[in-house]
Amino acid sequence: MLDTSTLLSTMFFNAWPFFLIAFIVLFLKSPFMKGKIGEGLVNFTNSATLDEAIYTPVKNITLSLSDGSTTQIDHILVSKYGIFVIETKNMKGWIFGGEHQKQWMQQNFKQKHQFQNPLHQNYRHTKALEEVLGLSASAFISVVAFVGDCEFKTPMPSNVLRGISYSSYIRSFTQEKLDPLQIRQALNKLQSKRLEQSFQTDRGHVANLKERFNQSVDTNNCPKCGGSMVLRQNRNNGNSFYGCSNYPKCRHTVPIA
Repeated sequence: MLDTSTLLSTMFFNAWPFFLIAFIVLFLKSPFMKGKIGEGLVNFTNSATLDEAIYTPVKNITLSLSDGSTTQIDHILVSKYGIFVIETKNMKGWIFGGEHQKQWMQQNFKQKHQFQNPLHQNYRHTKALEEVLGLSASAFISVVAFVGDCEFKTPMPSNVLRGISYSSYIRSFTQEKLDPLQIRQALNKLQSKRLEQSFQTDRGHVANLKERFNQSVDTNNCPKCGGSMVLRQNRNNGNSFYGCSNYPKCRHTVPIA
């Protein structure tokens, strides 16, 4: 008679490759990895299509601002043609949105998810850089790059692009805005003022975001059913939002701006 422990051990030994594959698939589909893959694609595109003698990249930078808040910026390109601030979105499906809408929508088959207007996200980034670098708004160019297998279903502003076309948009700027001294000063300030890249910095930034959002959003009670509002994360795009604890009976949500 086969011992039960031996049988379980044999079953686990035979099945562990499938568990490993399932874990890897789930990990690659997580918001964290989708974000990292999107950042990696932009880094590769920048290196392959943009002359680093002209466009100096500054990657994954966290800055502390005068009001005590922090901001994280994935991609900055410092050049004589201006400072390009790139907001990356790694998404699949159809994308709906307009320049002045607070929320855009992603539709992947029958699933629909709202996310914050990336132009608004990048506006905060450019304003933060204005403060830190002491340069005028005209020195900054906001760029939004969708790098996933997506399709725009509404007309988009010229600085919202899909795939690697954003690099052609960047190269279309030919009027010089910064002289060599201003470029060196900007790069030195970014390196000296950036916070250390660490888990603690990331955790502090998330805590800062939560505190700021709690000040502007009623997270105690759902206005529709009276339930409590809880902080959640969209599994498809990684964006955070407040959702009613009575979900799915109540689907009220409050986006985080």
